[in-house]
Amino acid sequence: MIRLVIAEDQRLFRQSLRLLLDREPDLNVVGEAADGADAFNLATNLRPDVILMDVDMPKLDGVTATKLIRGCAPDIKVLMLSVHDDDARIVAAVQAGACGYILKDADHEEFLRIIRGTHRGEQVTSPFLADRLARRAFSSLKQGSDQSVGRLATLTDREREILACAVAGRGNREIADQLCVSLDTVKTHLHHIYHKLGVTGRVEAVHHKKMERRSDEEGSRGEGSTAWRGKERERLGESSRVTRRLVS
Repeated sequence: MIRLVIAEDQRLFRQSLRLLLDREPDLNVVGEAADGADAFNLATNLRPDVILMDVDMPKLDGVTATKLIRGCAPDIKVLMLSVHDDDARIVAAVQAGACGYILKDADHEEFLRIIRGTHRGEQVTSPFLADRLARRAFSSLKQGSDQSVGRLATLTDREREILACAVAGRGNREIADQLCVSLDTVKTHLHHIYHKLGVTGRVEAVHHKKMERRSDEEGSRGEGSTAWRGKERERLGESSRVTRRLVS
């Protein structure tokens, strides 16, 4: 059973989300918070497995509350909720210790998938958001920051295989099955990957890999290609259109 706390200041969304989660036999909402301060108190008193944390809340914002909770109870996993999809908020949430980030208009099946994956220890998030972060990382690369790509060159062939699987969204068990190795072997390789890349977890490691991929693609297409930019806008538009409202 996955024990959850919902931290959301909008009562209607909070109650609707609880109704959705309570229908699942493996999910149990043990508490609700209307602001960041209440979320912190519930986290320390109830010790839930996962907290669904809104970014914008009164008294204490979600990012700050996440940082405090992770400092006091690092075993609690935090998933950020927001109507915003801007890069700065996503990066701030990850830096504060959040395990993932879900847009409030995500499909409910995707919502549940991310909650369960996070509880299992997987680093999962919306594919659209992951793509936005990759583009942000590549933007930094174009401004002269090639340190991340240089670090990727230090990975062994096996480490690059495992990182590629992580980029594809596979969990540790799926990676182990695909490469015919033990789960402990995958975890050991991931630890070495994190150390070599100078990151703290899978989310940042995946961003490093996607930065390298975008660098190669941009070099082959040419930065001034009007056709490529048109296709990019079309692809992003399609990604936006496939999302559906969690609460209708």
